[in-house]
Amino acid sequence: MTRIDFYHYAEDKQRFACRLAAKAFEQSKRVIAWSPDPQVLADFDRSLWTFQSIRFVPHCMLGAAVASETPVILAASGDELPHHDVLINLSDEEPPFFPTFERLLEIVSAGDEDKQRARGRYASYKKRGYEITVNAIEG
Repeated sequence: MTRIDFYHYAEDKQRFACRLAAKAFEQSKRVIAWSPDPQVLADFDRSLWTFQSIRFVPHCMLGAAVASETPVILAASGDELPHHDVLINLSDEEPPFFPTFERLLEIVSAGDEDKQRARGRYASYKKRGYEITVNAIEG
C-alpha cells in the first residue's frame, strides 16, 4: 500500500518539491513529479535547473527519449510511467494513479485555500485506509 507523506507550511511549494526530488535522487530513488497543468511542470523544470547552483538533479519530461533512464520525470498524466517509486504531487488534485506508487508526497503551503484542498485529499486517503505521515517543514 502506498505510503503518504504530507509536508505542511511550505513557503515556496516549488522550491520544497525541488528539495524532495533532490533528496530522493541522492537516495537513489526515482521520482515522478505530477501535475495535469503543463505550466506548473514548466515552472518546476526551471526550478530544478536553478534551485541550487552546486547540485544538479537529472530530470526530463515524460515521453523524452531518455525518460526510462532519468531519475526525475515530469508528467502531466499517469500513462506509461517508467517506474513507480516516489510520486510528488505538484497539483491541488489527488493523482488518480497514486496507488501504483510506493510513496506519495503532498506539499501544503500555509495559505488557507491550499490547506483546505489538502484537507480534502487527506480525508480521501484516510477514508481508504492509507497510512499518512504529517511533517511540519522547518526553516
